[in-house]
Amino acid sequence: MIGTVAGILLGVLFLASGTLKLRDPSWPDAANGMGAPAWSVPLIAPVEIVLGAALAAGALRPWPAWLALVLLALFSIALLRVLRRPIAERPACACFGLWSAKPVGVGSLLRNAALAGIAVVALF
Repeated sequence: MIGTVAGILLGVLFLASGTLKLRDPSWPDAANGMGAPAWSVPLIAPVEIVLGAALAAGALRPWPAWLALVLLALFSIALLRVLRRPIAERPACACFGLWSAKPVGVGSLLRNAALAGIAVVALF
């Protein structure tokens, strides 16, 4: 039961993240500033939406939760690379479109860790 609720919560968060990225015209520039490979930028938001829908629906369980963990690990690696820059050179995270327009900080990484924890709970 708790795993199902965790999957639904994580799914809603991924759906929101992907949708907010698509609605934010500045998001591709933010993704490039974060160091995302150019080929991946147009794919990130749709992948998040499909993954979020699968998580929320409980489809193909537990595979969407595993994919969420992989995606969160990749995002966290990107955040760690940005955190090595001086504060004045850190781009806005834009992980949730305009809702997360603050520069990348330790809080961004902690948020990903919390989401990864939810993904682990969704596995079981």
